[in-house]
Amino acid sequence: MLIPATQLRVGMIIQHQSDLWRVMNVVHVTPGNWRGMVQTKLRNLRSGTQTEYRFRSEDKAERVTLEQHEMEYLYESDGQYHFMNTENFEQIALEADLLGNAVRFLIPNSRIQVELHEGRPMGVSLPKTIDLKVVETAPGLKSATVTNVLKPATTETGLVVQVPNFIGEGDVIRVDTETGEYLSRARGE
Repeated sequence: MLIPATQLRVGMIIQHQSDLWRVMNVVHVTPGNWRGMVQTKLRNLRSGTQTEYRFRSEDKAERVTLEQHEMEYLYESDGQYHFMNTENFEQIALEADLLGNAVRFLIPNSRIQVELHEGRPMGVSLPKTIDLKVVETAPGLKSATVTNVLKPATTETGLVVQVPNFIGEGDVIRVDTETGEYLSRARGE
């Protein structure tokens, strides 16, 4: 489906120069008395390379819709992350380069959406938030009850998050998957 370049948004997949690209950044620029343009940062889904491309505002881009399949993350071995399709139990292995920052949030037996284009995996789509268990953090200071003091905490996936002083080892915290920041203590855990 062709869309105007002015409708490009972060996260969209487009076909450009006979390849698939994920839009990483979009800035609408209108310099002085020139025509408006759309400055984008694109990441190639096959090679992982990034490039910047400037579209004229009247240009059109081919938007590609990827198939979403729910898969269960199984394990990591030699830089390969193994997933199982929950419908037909087929297993696939994805490389860390393809997953990007998502590897920081993968917990065995968790379910995520794997994006496919013509049967080939192109990446993963994480939920907005994820609950992670804190495995290591410094003990809280009793005198730090007045101010909002943050301390580093290592989660079960190895992700280091700045958490409030009252969070201890063994607590389960909710983390934003886009920013990697602490949101709250997980309830019911």
